[in-house]
Amino acid sequence: MLDKVGEKHLTVVSDADTAVLQPAGAEELARSDLENPVRNVWYYVGRSLLAIVQAALMVAVLAGAYVIADRMIAGKPEPRKRQPFKTVYTVETVDAVLKDHQPSFTSYGQTVAARNVDLRALVSGEIVSISPKLRVGERINQGEPLVEINNFEYRGALSEAKANLKEAQARLAETQAQIALEKGRLEGTREQLEFAQADVVRAETLLKRRSTTQQQLEARKLIVSQRKQALAQNQDTVKVQEAREGQMQASMDRLQWRVEQAQRNLNSTTLVAPFSGVVRVASAEIGRVVTANDVVVSLYEADTLEVRFTLNDSQYGRLQTDRDGLIGRKVDVVWVVGGREWIYPATIERLGAEITSNRGGVEVFARVGETDNAVAIRPGAFVEVRVPDVVFANSVSVPDTAIYGTDTVYVEVDGKLVEKTVKIAAFEGERVIVASGLESGEKVLITRISEVSEGLAVRREGDPVAPPKAKGKSNGKTAASGPPSEVEMTAIAKANKITLVQFRALPTEERRKLVRSYRSANR
Repeated sequence: MLDKVGEKHLTVVSDADTAVLQPAGAEELARSDLENPVRNVWYYVGRSLLAIVQAALMVAVLAGAYVIADRMIAGKPEPRKRQPFKTVYTVETVDAVLKDHQPSFTSYGQTVAARNVDLRALVSGEIVSISPKLRVGERINQGEPLVEINNFEYRGALSEAKANLKEAQARLAETQAQIALEKGRLEGTREQLEFAQADVVRAETLLKRRSTTQQQLEARKLIVSQRKQALAQNQDTVKVQEAREGQMQASMDRLQWRVEQAQRNLNSTTLVAPFSGVVRVASAEIGRVVTANDVVVSLYEADTLEVRFTLNDSQYGRLQTDRDGLIGRKVDVVWVVGGREWIYPATIERLGAEITSNRGGVEVFARVGETDNAVAIRPGAFVEVRVPDVVFANSVSVPDTAIYGTDTVYVEVDGKLVEKTVKIAAFEGERVIVASGLESGEKVLITRISEVSEGLAVRREGDPVAPPKAKGKSNGKTAASGPPSEVEMTAIAKANKITLVQFRALPTEERRKLVRSYRSANR
């Protein structure tokens, strides 16, 4: 910036700290001044003094601001302290009631068929016919034919066996007739021998009387000898025929067995259902050639289903030693189908043959009873089994939220919590059966409190809230100043027929006016 002083032009020479006016065109004069040592010292002294003055001025401004702020803070009125309130937890309790409880526990198992069978072909041959009901899942009646095998060869074998039997029967009859004939001859020969012997006796008598000769006597003795030989021969013939009859009788038995075998094979060409049931597997097809022992149909009895489940050692011990016992205990079988529970009654009938170590318990079988459910249960269904436990006399049932740790509950007494140690008998869903440790009528805490302890102040849900005490003397009247309490706001809202939310939404002055009016009326 240029200015005019007298007859000379001045120019502004500036540096970082100050500004000096110098005559225009006086560069040599300025250079000669700076080269002068004395003037150079005073130049730097002036600049230092100016910096010191500026720093002092800054410090003075800051110090003044600090002093003013400190006085403003010190002069601020101290806020009114609110009276602290004691923490009281709103809790829910249940009354302890002593009575007999019989809980039930849930086990899981699978339905199985109490009776099932694999029907195998007893003879070989080609399948020529099958039942139209021979399909998986179809119900079959007892005695109904399922599969027929070509029986041509088996009918021929039966006819041949019967023919052989008839031939043997004819030969046996012939032999028996021959035996009868030989026995008749034997009787005749025996009679002739007796006659010949009597004739010899007469001849000997006559010889003594000399009425006959010795030659005649010898002739009669010869006849006796011939009769004895004939008798012996007839006896041997009868024995031979009787032995042949025995052989033929044995052959008859063998041929009769062959007839029965042939008849059985013929009957086996038709496979029938041994009981009424449901087809599980069906592999029979017309034209298929099967051999003996091939499985063609599998059935299970539909009306005798069982459920197999496992009891752990504790459950088994309780039920087995209970007065009602384990065998014969009624249970409920629950099958969940389509999001709905179907319940089937069942009765425990027997235990497994051995301990199921892989499942950690005892295997139990219960027979499923008859029911009118629309859904018929089938083998292989995964089900729940609800088993009634033993009866716990004079016990208390509480929600499981009442149990802290393993054996601790809290009861409410005059607004304070009292700790109690109990003995747990059993669990039933979300409830716990307490065998001992609680008295009838006690208020058992069921609300979960993380900082629960003996003596904690609580109020039961639904009890009226006591108004806070005024600071200083307590004369039972409403406080004269300060923010309104919850009780006061509730009373004011009720008196003005508005809700507590509407009261809080009023302008500040209007709220204060209502509070002052309420306190004035209740002094």
